[in-house]
Amino acid sequence: MARREPEAEAVAVEEINEERANRERDALTISLTTVNLVRTEELMQAIQEITTPQTSLPGLIAIPDARSVIELENIHKTYTMGDIQVHALRGVSLTIGKGEFVAIMGASGSGKSTTMNILGCLDRPTKGTYILDGQDVSQMSKDERADIRSRKIGFVFQGFNLLVRTSALENVELPMLYAGIAGSQRHERAIESLAAVGLAGREQNHPNQLSGGQQQRVAVARALVNHPALILADEPTGNLDSRTAIEVMEIFQRLNRERGMTIVLVTHEADIAQYAQRVVVFKDGKIRKDYRVEDQRDAFEELRNLPAVEEDDDEE
Repeated sequence: MARREPEAEAVAVEEINEERANRERDALTISLTTVNLVRTEELMQAIQEITTPQTSLPGLIAIPDARSVIELENIHKTYTMGDIQVHALRGVSLTIGKGEFVAIMGASGSGKSTTMNILGCLDRPTKGTYILDGQDVSQMSKDERADIRSRKIGFVFQGFNLLVRTSALENVELPMLYAGIAGSQRHERAIESLAAVGLAGREQNHPNQLSGGQQQRVAVARALVNHPALILADEPTGNLDSRTAIEVMEIFQRLNRERGMTIVLVTHEADIAQYAQRVVVFKDGKIRKDYRVEDQRDAFEELRNLPAVEEDDDEE
């Protein structure tokens, strides 16, 4: 049998990784829709599953006097396919300071998705060191990484991953159930988080009563509610129209500017990357570019200049 070229193997591995992650997230969403919220123990177990598995140029753009939230040092990731070893990441080093807003880009097979999985503690590097918010997570066990994800990382996915039979408020409360936070505090923090993304008054709406943009806002609120060190957004505008995408990016920019949230955004879209402060581009398992965005787009100003829409249009 003819051997495929290394670049083709890398693309194949990257695509397998993306398909595997998507299958795990879809299966998780389906299983969580059957959760009975009255049975607290079962619900807490379901939330534990959502935090259980399914990636430079070091320090080129550091923020003065800011502690690093992400430190990758000489990260390698190798997959074995039969008798062939495919190197998905080849010595990646990257530092992201507290309060930075960074976009990660790259074509299929570039190592972007593998880096995403490692940053999110969904996978471990074959070699190298990953320090997340001052803690070495490089070789943690599956359970240890699940605990780190629940405490330090807020995820926002392209497909929203909301429980369809529960309200917006209950969806946002879910991570706090697993964290063991008292009911009254959960309720208060969930309401505050929904208000922060512009959904005050929508707390009792179910996902099918919300537009795509509103569902993504619920997902952002859920990511914020445990006060994570890092927001990791995987193609968060991929299922949205252009106007709604700008609205979501306005929320990310506001959270970054007003609250100092550290945000890492993975995207294929160069125009979406322009909302970040910094862009990191992957190719062939390495970081090829790492640069400051000179003419950063301002989502708030762009929204002000767009024509007004009727409320009914927004609800469709």
